[in-house]
Amino acid sequence: MPDIDLAAPLCPADLHSAATPVSVRVDASVRDRVERGRGFLRDVLDEKERPVYGATTGFGALVGFAGREEEADQCDNTLAHLGAGQGPDLPHDVTRAALLVRVWSLAQGLSGVSAHVIDGLAAMFATTFVPAVPRYGSVGASGDLIPLAYATQALRGRGHAYVEGRRMPAADALRQAGLSPLALDGRDALALVNGTSLTTAATALALDSVRASHRAIQALTCLLADLLGCDPGFLDPRLLTAYGHRGAADVADGMRKTLSGMRPSGTRALQEPYSIRCSPQLLGAAEDALRYVDGVVDADLSSVSDNPLFFPGDDLVVHGGNFFGQPAAFASDVLAMVTAQLGNLAERQLDLLVDPARNGGLPPMLAAGPGRQHGMQGVQLATTAFVSEIRRAAVPAGMQSLPTNLHNQDVVPFGTQAALRAHDMAALLRLLCGSLAVGLRQAAHVGARRPTAPGCGTLLDALSEAIPPVDPDRPLDADVRKAADLVTATLA
Repeated sequence: MPDIDLAAPLCPADLHSAATPVSVRVDASVRDRVERGRGFLRDVLDEKERPVYGATTGFGALVGFAGREEEADQCDNTLAHLGAGQGPDLPHDVTRAALLVRVWSLAQGLSGVSAHVIDGLAAMFATTFVPAVPRYGSVGASGDLIPLAYATQALRGRGHAYVEGRRMPAADALRQAGLSPLALDGRDALALVNGTSLTTAATALALDSVRASHRAIQALTCLLADLLGCDPGFLDPRLLTAYGHRGAADVADGMRKTLSGMRPSGTRALQEPYSIRCSPQLLGAAEDALRYVDGVVDADLSSVSDNPLFFPGDDLVVHGGNFFGQPAAFASDVLAMVTAQLGNLAERQLDLLVDPARNGGLPPMLAAGPGRQHGMQGVQLATTAFVSEIRRAAVPAGMQSLPTNLHNQDVVPFGTQAALRAHDMAALLRLLCGSLAVGLRQAAHVGARRPTAPGCGTLLDALSEAIPPVDPDRPLDADVRKAADLVTATLA
């Protein structure tokens, strides 16, 4: 079982590990700082005259009213009204990744939570327990309030959850997983929901997926160029140095290595279509944009997103806005734009490959017997639908602010929508990579030359071993998924 240490920084690999049972360690240093923060909260509350949002008050626009007197009642006061989500349940890997981000934030000791909250979440990760969390309801402004409330309620034994992939009442799921319901007071409950953990997790997972597709498209572009016999001059280092963009130079360097040893056929036109000739510029701009998203994700994974925060060493309770998911909203919008253009590139390359006017005389649709067979025709139709769906979803979410909550939340980032949308788009981009990969494998079957670059030959051999030729026609949906898995994993 993999091991995650809450005393160490989180990384995207930890979020992937959390999709299945994983050991989450709570060492003495974590316990000490959590208990110190909790003790400071108790001292502040004992003073009576120092208000603490959510512990002694109502929530959101009702902060000017007193909360419930009993701590257990204040927990219910926090969570009950947030049971307003709708829609399908979130993917399990996203939900568990969000809870890992949440427990890491709470484990920094600035949220005033009980130590048993950290222990309870750590215990959950060693099982297959997954809260059932509806997709719709968060605006990402006071954190992911509604989705995290559903997760918290499931950990208390309320609502629904999954164990071993089966959905059931949360109380039954806890029993089957060997877990005890979490007992929470008002501060514990608010700390569990008052952060951007779902937004951060979905952005990080989407980024990893898009990066894998980005690497795959670089390699598939090289294989396309080699199969067609293109002149690799469009990757000349002097050309890319003059272009002046670091991402383009780095991408071109990697593509030159993949194409090392390639011999052009001498039969192609002087200049290739932009989907080949401008690929280092396009992929390089994507690389520069992805590096920006890398920085946002790194910062969010090391962020304490909560309100208020408690600083025992300074005898200070600070009320502020660290639950505001604007950085991830902008980053996810950038990720959406990158995904859209990468998807465009893959779809246009497949279109070039199936067109006998541009593919060097290969049969139309790469059909082994045009008319009697149809080769890649169905796959190309599907890729057109995938690109259309990606384009429709690429409208920026981070600029869609709408005031809510009696204008307490008078600006909102919609980071949750941006992140989950980016996660969906990343899955479609993987399918576009798989579609192009199947097309390249089929091109080799219907007459394209054997790659002359050893790196391209290795990639084609892997595809040929995994994907039979389309001869005769057959459904290709599973082959596209298999090819997508192969090129995004092999080229990581």
